[in-house]
Amino acid sequence: MLTINGSVFMPSMLTLIGIPGLESVQCWIGIPFSVMYLIAVIGNSFILAVIKYENSLHKPMYIFLAMLGTTDIALSTCILPKMLGIFWFHLQNIYFEACLLQMWLIHSFQAIESGVLLAMALDRYVAICDPLRHATIFSQQLLTHIGIGVTLRAAILVAPCLMLIKYCLKHYRTTIISHSYCEHMALVKLAVEDIWVNKMYGLFVAFTILGFDIIFITLSYVQIFFTVFQLPQKEARLRAFNTCIAHICVFLQFYLLAFFSFFAHRFGSHIPPYVHILLSNLYLLVPPFLNPIVYGVKTRQIRDHVLKMLFSKKT
Repeated sequence: MLTINGSVFMPSMLTLIGIPGLESVQCWIGIPFSVMYLIAVIGNSFILAVIKYENSLHKPMYIFLAMLGTTDIALSTCILPKMLGIFWFHLQNIYFEACLLQMWLIHSFQAIESGVLLAMALDRYVAICDPLRHATIFSQQLLTHIGIGVTLRAAILVAPCLMLIKYCLKHYRTTIISHSYCEHMALVKLAVEDIWVNKMYGLFVAFTILGFDIIFITLSYVQIFFTVFQLPQKEARLRAFNTCIAHICVFLQFYLLAFFSFFAHRFGSHIPPYVHILLSNLYLLVPPFLNPIVYGVKTRQIRDHVLKMLFSKKT
């Protein structure tokens, strides 16, 4: 590792300090985080098992839910083991390439989750607004294409962030990252060079993915509500509305946390750094933790099959 005028040339090792300002209580913060992680992994795994072994749930809505659960497990696993290593065992060092990989995985899985939420919204739109064509439109082939497309979109759009950091930023003023995981802007700000291109591309990716998805998700649910309220029977309206409640809860918790964290990070210069880091951590950990709870409680088909499995085991 070369040092030039106080800067570091292409560091091989970086240091994650965790939550700046809360180092003395990080070990206690790790306890609720680990509980959230365990619930996220167990809850989503249980939903995946129910969907896999119940043939009646092999429908687009539940296949998308399985995609969401898989993404949630992967996303929380990308961040929490290393974070707990920092909080509990002071394992703060991370190889530069490993940091880039973690950054790419985290932002890619965030983008995949956003894409799956969009697909779920479009599925509900067709199921409620054009039910006779739903089975024809959302064929098995289309579901496969959506899964591949959502994954490729995330991987391809996020990949240039790695290239811009790896090949455009050569000198770093420090190797200490004031964060608990490798986040794009936290890493870019370490560089001595002009970070304008990296910052602009990061904003471009965020608005291209989240902005595009949230617009079409909102339009889908507006049209869904308009159609539901036009149904002549009250029972039909309630049934159609109930199928969307879980999706709306998941949609709101994901995007509200995302935008709250984003704007607090970009424009909340007066907010203490530990608040920014905690918001970023919660943004990644809360959706995987809450999604299986929301769908387990609000989706009758999943709830009934879970009770059926438990009752069968008892008998």
